[in-house]
Amino acid sequence: MSTSEQPPEPGPRGETERDSAAGPASSVPPVTPEGLPVTPDGPLAEPGGAPSSSPVGRLAATVERLSREVRAAQAEAEGRALIELAKGVLVERLKCGPVQAARQLAELAEQAQVTPLELAVDVINQAARDRVSEVTDAFLAATQAADGAEPESAAVRLRAAESGVLAADDTQAVADALLEQALRPLGAVAVAVWAAGSDGSLTLAGSAGFSPAEAARWRYVPPDVATVARRGLLEREGQWITSLGETGLPSIGLHYHPDGGRAALPAGTGGRIHGVLEIAWPTPLTPQPPQIVRQVEALAELCAHTLETYTPPQAGAQEPRVLPDAAELMDLADGLHDPALVLVPHLDGAGNLADFRIQHVNSRFLDPAGRPRAVVSGALLLEAYPMAAGDSELFHRIERVYSTGEPFRARRMNLTALVDQVPLSAVADISISRHGTAVLLIWRIEDETARLASLLQHAQRLGRIGGFEENVLTGEITWNGQLFDLYGRPQSSTPVPLEELPSHAHPDDGVAIRRFLRTLLHHRRPAAAAFRLQRPDGVTRHIRIVAEPVLDTDGRLLLVRGACQDISAQHWTEVALAATRDQLAHTEQQATERNRLTLQLQHAIMPPTQAPLRVTGLQAAVRYRPAETEQLVGGDWYDAVVLPSGLVLLCVGDVAGHGIEAATSMVVLRNALRGLAVTGAGPGQLLSWLNIVAHHLTGAVTATAVCGLYDPADRTLRWARAGHLPPVLVRDTEATPLPLVKGLLLGAVPEATYEETEIQLAAGDTLLMYTDGLIERRDRPVEESLTHLLTTARTAPSTLDQQLDRLLTYSKSDTDDDTCLVGIRVG
Repeated sequence: MSTSEQPPEPGPRGETERDSAAGPASSVPPVTPEGLPVTPDGPLAEPGGAPSSSPVGRLAATVERLSREVRAAQAEAEGRALIELAKGVLVERLKCGPVQAARQLAELAEQAQVTPLELAVDVINQAARDRVSEVTDAFLAATQAADGAEPESAAVRLRAAESGVLAADDTQAVADALLEQALRPLGAVAVAVWAAGSDGSLTLAGSAGFSPAEAARWRYVPPDVATVARRGLLEREGQWITSLGETGLPSIGLHYHPDGGRAALPAGTGGRIHGVLEIAWPTPLTPQPPQIVRQVEALAELCAHTLETYTPPQAGAQEPRVLPDAAELMDLADGLHDPALVLVPHLDGAGNLADFRIQHVNSRFLDPAGRPRAVVSGALLLEAYPMAAGDSELFHRIERVYSTGEPFRARRMNLTALVDQVPLSAVADISISRHGTAVLLIWRIEDETARLASLLQHAQRLGRIGGFEENVLTGEITWNGQLFDLYGRPQSSTPVPLEELPSHAHPDDGVAIRRFLRTLLHHRRPAAAAFRLQRPDGVTRHIRIVAEPVLDTDGRLLLVRGACQDISAQHWTEVALAATRDQLAHTEQQATERNRLTLQLQHAIMPPTQAPLRVTGLQAAVRYRPAETEQLVGGDWYDAVVLPSGLVLLCVGDVAGHGIEAATSMVVLRNALRGLAVTGAGPGQLLSWLNIVAHHLTGAVTATAVCGLYDPADRTLRWARAGHLPPVLVRDTEATPLPLVKGLLLGAVPEATYEETEIQLAAGDTLLMYTDGLIERRDRPVEESLTHLLTTARTAPSTLDQQLDRLLTYSKSDTDDDTCLVGIRVG
């Protein structure tokens, strides 16, 4: 063993071995005189070198320091194992006891001016003469003439890694030992151990430095998929990649260190390749000296011994480190625009919920202590953010969502442990939801200033408002983009001064603008005006301008601030509204006059009641109920008159439509039927003639009607119908409609024949004729409405007038149509 000063061993990025091992993650910490590692004391410095002064930074520093002490304790235990092994070698060679061997090791280390740990590794190398010894000898030969080197550090790293690998109980522990004991001093940040399948597939047997979520995504690579690890499997010399991004090859952890270097070396023994050792560096990798390459190859050989006995998990088996429910949430979180964490439960020894593990963080996440996302991912929530333990509101909400499955949403919730570069009193919109056994935590920080600025910008855009500021002393004018758009000018053009405003306005608005400028600039008072702006593109816009002066302490005018709003749409809306009001008023006046004339005509010809008929043995009564809405004045009509022959003409009808046309058509048909009835023709013939009148003489109107001739001498009624509802006969306590007879509605065809029938009435019988306004409803068929009428008509009051009034009172019609009702009662 050489005791001379040797040059430091170069690392992957050109720094010395000592420099690379000086960080808190180094596996070769400073040692005591006995050769045991110790932990440096002092507060953890945040990025930038200064200790954190914030509560979050101090707590994070404390947690990091405690974690570093744990790693140092592990390194101390591994160093003790190497020292004890060297003592065993000395006991066997010197034939002495353990105490004498320990004393001999200490004396030799003091004479050689090295640490007991380094001497112990040298003793082990001389006794083993294995692959690690070969690598150490090659490194010593290459660096023998250099000054200031520490060649023993390479041997210490390799032996410590070997000790950790041999003590590991699974491939995951092997990966952890390789990274902490041998690779971090070389500048590496992550390692992956791949097991090669017989079909050419790759299984991630263990990884360190990558988040559990990333490891879950890469737990299996099918055959023939080109990756960095597969390159290392196919090429015996291994792959040393300067920058992963330049190759275009996918690999585990690509999005964490896209430009970092990679090394992938086959792990084999006895001529058989069992897998691949893949190492990740955070920055581009410079060409490595042969001794570093030999060291990494030795580490790959250590992995091969472990992979010989590795059994890949069965297809579909649950990974012990990553819950399958979190896989979908990881992809979902990566697609969100807000910071998000995927949490999985962490149980204590008794199976109770103790904490949540941060399974994954998305790219929007910023750590309060400045740590990389890869460091936070995989840590326990309360370990990474101790203040969350005091923030009972947040942590208890997460616990409740996990236990009940009920999502939680909150606006303006205090967030004190997970927010970067904001006050500790910051608030956020929180969303917590459970998906299977995983929890998704999303928050949106409320930036009041940015929110108000965004609201103002949108308000200006929606209101078409442009702002300006003009310095009266310097002449400097500032416009926002909206004002350039209002003026129809490009934003690269020169703004228009206020004094030139009249030249850009309509000549008729010059007086209003000059009054505005005088009030603003001379009297120095706020002012407003409306004018027509004539733009360069020939478009005229109606603008409202509002401005106020800004004065100094002596009352002198300094600035003018204001805004212009495009009120063209409002102006033309007001113009159109005024024209619409005028037209509406004229239309309403015409409609009122038209309705008044229609009502006068209708009431003149169709009074609501009629003088009683004086016929022996017969009571007759009529009712007319006009529409409640004047615009719906219709063409319903009735007639009950004694003819010269002694017969009584009874009829009701309904002309299609409303308004004055329907009313005048009703008058024509009613009077025509009266005139035709004096001929002595029967009701069928009367309706045939009335159809000709409706079709030819009234502008082809259509109507329905029922016509009957009652003979008081023998109490017989002959009747016919033209598309109308049949009359209703009330006898004793029964009310039934008369049997239907054939008859087409009036005016539909030039000529039509109408069937008539005869019925014998008895004393006490009541006959009712009506229009559909009495029974028609929008929500029911006619048959159902007719049944209700028959039920009401069964109850016959003492007088016929009372019975007709009762029918009108209990009518369920909802069409707001005219109603005519004619009734006779035989004495």
